[in-house]
Amino acid sequence: MKNKSKTDTLIEKIFFLKSKQERELELLKEQFHVTYESLKPINLIKNTFHEVTESPTIKNNIVNNTIGLATGYLTKKVLFGSAKYPIAKLVGTLLQFTIANIVSKHTDNFKSTGENLLLRFLKHRKESKKHFQNKGNDLFI
Repeated sequence: MKNKSKTDTLIEKIFFLKSKQERELELLKEQFHVTYESLKPINLIKNTFHEVTESPTIKNNIVNNTIGLATGYLTKKVLFGSAKYPIAKLVGTLLQFTIANIVSKHTDNFKSTGENLLLRFLKHRKESKKHFQNKGNDLFI
């Protein structure tokens, strides 16, 4: 009886190990498929783009650089317009990149200064409008 019991136990263990092996093989195949799909170039690009757009640091850097570039461009256009001479163009371009670099590194300061200037402008405009309306009413009295 003992031999039969050991044989039965051995058969059960073999059956258990075979079923375990089949499950692990299926899991391995699924993992291979997932890995294969994630390594396709289009999926790599999608995942990288998703990570970039989700990162607040990168978003902030993009905004800061955009503000810097726009400020540099506007400064060049205001100071040099469409310069005719090569030296003026060169100086304008150097100024543009210098301003863009400075502004992109210190965007927070420029943002607060810009907000203050905008609020002053809007307040002054509102007061001028009220003043003009009051003057207009005095003409008709």
